[in-house]
Amino acid sequence: MPNVYRALGDSTRRHILSMLKHGSKTQKEIVEAFDISQPAIKKHLNILLEEGIISESLNGKYRIYSINHNTLQIAYHEMLQYIGELLDDQLVSLKNYVEKGEFRDEEN
Repeated sequence: MPNVYRALGDSTRRHILSMLKHGSKTQKEIVEAFDISQPAIKKHLNILLEEGIISESLNGKYRIYSINHNTLQIAYHEMLQYIGELLDDQLVSLKNYVEKGEFRDEEN
């Protein structure tokens, strides 16, 4: 499973994804949207590529970047499942706590 959260933990990478949600962009278009160097942007793009969040294609001399919606959708569903399990565990703990009446002992 890709580490989507590592990739999304950086504001520059989130901004790149925000740009790509409106359609594919060339590397040049992405670089021009930032006040940082082309090599720095390339590092961010490489992290997104490594995690499978974006894909890269060549069109002549241009590199074109697009969002890989499938990877993000899988990560979204896994996060929902994780949060659901976490909440279920918490609700079971609360139920057990209430049923044992332990909170009554603390009031006295």
